[in-house]
Amino acid sequence: MKSAVSNRLQQLCKERHITLHWLAVHSGVTPSTVYSIMNSKGEDVSIITVKRLCDGLNITLKEFFNDSDFQ
Repeated sequence: MKSAVSNRLQQLCKERHITLHWLAVHSGVTPSTVYSIMNSKGEDVSIITVKRLCDGLNITLKEFFNDSDFQ
């Protein structure tokens, strides 16, 4: 699940031409948290963090999870 979240965040940032750091700052999530999500050895990601990142991306949780990685 964590790798799917990581992949989805990378995809969305690439589509929007934004960096992970930009996403963190605009989501109210620390950059270290975002980079931890991207690191396979980091902690698991909480739904609250995903929600904050979705808010920063201006998308809903449903839109975030509407991806083949989560099917």
